[in-house]
Amino acid sequence: MEKVEKSDAEWREQLTPEQYRVTREAGTEAPNGKAYKEFKKQGMGTYYCVACGNKLFHSNTKFDSGCGWPSFYDKATAEGIREIEDRSHGMVRTEVVCSMCDAHLGHVFRGEGRTDLPQDVRYCINGVALRFVPADDAAEKSE
Repeated sequence: MEKVEKSDAEWREQLTPEQYRVTREAGTEAPNGKAYKEFKKQGMGTYYCVACGNKLFHSNTKFDSGCGWPSFYDKATAEGIREIEDRSHGMVRTEVVCSMCDAHLGHVFRGEGRTDLPQDVRYCINGVALRFVPADDAAEKSE
């Protein structure tokens, strides 16, 4: 897997202002926004990094956590995501970034006491950092 590196100008040209703010400046979109409402309507498929196309999550691991952001209990591949200690805003959290382009995706929370999931993990991800490909489209692309 080769790293994707672009200049600041190239990222700004490729991404919307909101996507740039979130993925390149470690921003956070507002909860319950347009991207989250779209996420809730999406069926089976795969979620990719909006910046580089790296595979991140499958829809069969998404769930409604009630937090207002897309949530998943597992990642699509072991190598798709990197986790980094985040001590910003007076907290200690675990930031989640794309392993190919270092785009900020959100944070992961473990040990919240969730018994309704196969594992007690919540990847809390900014919807604007994701590109959804429906399962039907993905099957067509692989033919």
